[in-house]
Amino acid sequence: MRRLIAAILAIPTLFNGLAMLAAGPHWYESLPGVTETGPFNPHFVQDIGIAFLVAGLALAARAWRPRYWPAAMAGAGFLAAHALLHLVLIAGGHAHHAAFDLLAIVLPSAIALYSAFPNQGEHHA
Repeated sequence: MRRLIAAILAIPTLFNGLAMLAAGPHWYESLPGVTETGPFNPHFVQDIGIAFLVAGLALAARAWRPRYWPAAMAGAGFLAAHALLHLVLIAGGHAHHAAFDLLAIVLPSAIALYSAFPNQGEHHA
């Protein structure tokens, strides 16, 4: 079940990273709240796009081979840290799109973290 969840979450994570790399300005203008963080910085968006791409590939590796769960832990760790930042902003009253952040960032990252943990008897590569 964790492998299936990892596979499902790998898809939007990969898509988000690719969108940030291939169409950064469109990605920047399309996501709720992003334009409120300051002016578009292509290098910054590309750097974070690479992080999302790697996280998606790590989740896909977990889905492909169970023994690659440590890679998925690293990828899900990035997603969880990103979600924690959003939770801090929500708690501080600085998130203007809290519902979106909870549904699109926090919940998927928590599920990704769950999917990355090994099942009983799984060993790493």
